[in-house]
Amino acid sequence: MLHIKKNPVELLDDIYTIAYWMTRSESASRDLVSRTYVNVDNHASVTEVLKAFRACYVDSYGTEDTCMAVTEEDEISSRSMIRNLKDKAADIKFSVLLSEIAGLRHRQISEVIDKPVETVRNWLYWGRKLFARDCVLKATA
Repeated sequence: MLHIKKNPVELLDDIYTIAYWMTRSESASRDLVSRTYVNVDNHASVTEVLKAFRACYVDSYGTEDTCMAVTEEDEISSRSMIRNLKDKAADIKFSVLLSEIAGLRHRQISEVIDKPVETVRNWLYWGRKLFARDCVLKATA
């Protein structure tokens, strides 16, 4: 269990900031935060709130189908593969944001995304490198 002493309302700013980094849109962030808080109660743990956020994000943005395939079997296989890649990319980005914005430790992030700690460590390493190369994070002169 996470040992952060925040209730769901106190976590709201962190959730909104993470939502904005994930979607890069104020309206999408507001919608994502609203849907997250509809799915949790006032006594939910930090882990439950973050899991609800992750589920809402994946439901909204992680399962868009963008592949055209020749056969129905290929289409199903391609859609599944694309969905898995998008979900993994979202989890990597989410892991970095949980670490940097919410200040969660590796084990805490592991509990939220239900992955082993070593996977989280690897995702944080590569995710930070990807963020550093992202144009949004580069300083402008």
